[in-house]
Amino acid sequence: MTDKKTVAVIGAGPAGLMAAEVLGNAGVQVHLYDAMPSVGRKFLLAGRGGLNLTHSEPFDVFASRFGERRAQIEPMLRQFGPQQLQEWAHGLGIETFVGTSGRVFPKDMKAAPLLRAWLHRLRAAGAQFHMRHRWLGWADDGALRFATPAGDAVVQAGSVLLALGGASWSRLGSDGAWVPWLQARSVEVAPLLPANCGFDLGWSAHFAGRFAGQPFKSVAISVTDSDGRSFARKGEFVATETGIEGSLVYAASALLRDEIAGQGSATLLLDLLPDRSAEQVLAAVRHPRGARSLSSHLKSRLGIDGIKAGVLHEVLSREQMQAPELLAATLKAVPLRLTATRPIDEAISTAGGVRFDALDDGLMATAQPGVFCAGEMLDWEAPTGGYLLTASMASGLVAAQGVLRRLAAAR
Repeated sequence: MTDKKTVAVIGAGPAGLMAAEVLGNAGVQVHLYDAMPSVGRKFLLAGRGGLNLTHSEPFDVFASRFGERRAQIEPMLRQFGPQQLQEWAHGLGIETFVGTSGRVFPKDMKAAPLLRAWLHRLRAAGAQFHMRHRWLGWADDGALRFATPAGDAVVQAGSVLLALGGASWSRLGSDGAWVPWLQARSVEVAPLLPANCGFDLGWSAHFAGRFAGQPFKSVAISVTDSDGRSFARKGEFVATETGIEGSLVYAASALLRDEIAGQGSATLLLDLLPDRSAEQVLAAVRHPRGARSLSSHLKSRLGIDGIKAGVLHEVLSREQMQAPELLAATLKAVPLRLTATRPIDEAISTAGGVRFDALDDGLMATAQPGVFCAGEMLDWEAPTGGYLLTASMASGLVAAQGVLRRLAAAR
């Protein structure tokens, strides 16, 4: 691998595969390394419930989902955004459709056919795959060190493109082990944190035993942190044995995580009846119930039963349940005090990573010329809904373009 036109790509997830495709199409010999026995392990797992490729919402709205990193991510998305991703999938023979939520899926909902077609195209372009090669950092002479089934190996490469993921789902290869190796070479890395994660709040044993695993449906949540930043949205999420998780919670996870880190806890307000006004709820609670029990009354007038009734009893005493004004107000804003994020290895993705100010426009580390970074190992985060995959692939494309410019300049 001493040929200057040979590039080592480490990490065979979507970012690394996209980088390999761009490089291969430009006539560069690509050697792709991954610690797992096969490529795209996390990609395949994400597709088990239906592979969410991207989102069909307007570009400006899509770009806004990247929050504080919009300025860094949006230029990449303009090169490879939601529309380009769909066209790319079509080029692999994968038809797509837009779901009722605006999310974009393959017609068969599966990840495996897309990945097979992608790998076939990469191999046809000359990409060479080296599986069960766990990167161990650099040797003293700058060579890449790998642990392989045959023992430790070293590889010399003129350019290296790292697409190593964050630190969630370590059993699929993303364990964050690369952080100290880059820091030792003066590449600044923001601490890796859980993103799109669940939270602990300490249910009672009765609630956890009865409702863990059940969803809160047709609800809304709102959060305002100590700095005045706020989040509010309708949707659904799931109660766990220790707290809450699910799509609606993940959408607010960055705000909740940062508030817990700064203040020790975060309070989420749960609206059990988002389609009814506070006045309508109070009127229904006050409506004469005759001989009916309060639980029967709430079920018949407002549809409150099961897990929704259970969560009321988590925050209100029996006496408080008999106070119409307090009960009605709580139905519209159940306070849930979250005390901790779930462990990072359980998170869908991670925040933190290689800082953008440690990279040039081609995603090359300024302190380590010839080393490029892409994908989730960069310092950004996004909600689920196709945003993670789209931006990871876009960053792989941009990093590969950076490699090509460096190769051209060296001629």
